[in-house]
Amino acid sequence: MASDTDTGSTGTGSRGADGSGSLAFDVFSRACPSRSTLEHVTGRWGGLTLGALYEESLRFNELRRRVDGVSEKMLSQTLHALERDGLVLREAQPVNPPRVDYELTPFGREVAEKLLGLIHCVEGRMDEVLAARARYDEARGGR
Repeated sequence: MASDTDTGSTGTGSRGADGSGSLAFDVFSRACPSRSTLEHVTGRWGGLTLGALYEESLRFNELRRRVDGVSEKMLSQTLHALERDGLVLREAQPVNPPRVDYELTPFGREVAEKLLGLIHCVEGRMDEVLAARARYDEARGGR
């Protein structure tokens, strides 16, 4: 098996294979910064937060109600990570009492669109998933 140094792919900004000078990233390399962004996007709360913000901008408590089950602390951490990655925009309104709205950036909208495709695919096939789980559990003694 080739190592990162054997292939020349460090995942930390090597030149693209097409010679264009664009940076090439490899999420399969542990040193690649794209890995943490992928984790933020595909983690339970990140994916649900992006999906919830796809239709409209929301205030923190509106978002917390929409993403049922997320704690205030987890939502806050998730929003910070998504904002840092350039997926979510936090906009504080200069009003009293303070108002903060969260919305997707263009990059966040692109990612959320792809996530929603996956979400709809999974939701649409849940009958099959539940049947597969039942077969699996039955074959293994009713787990």
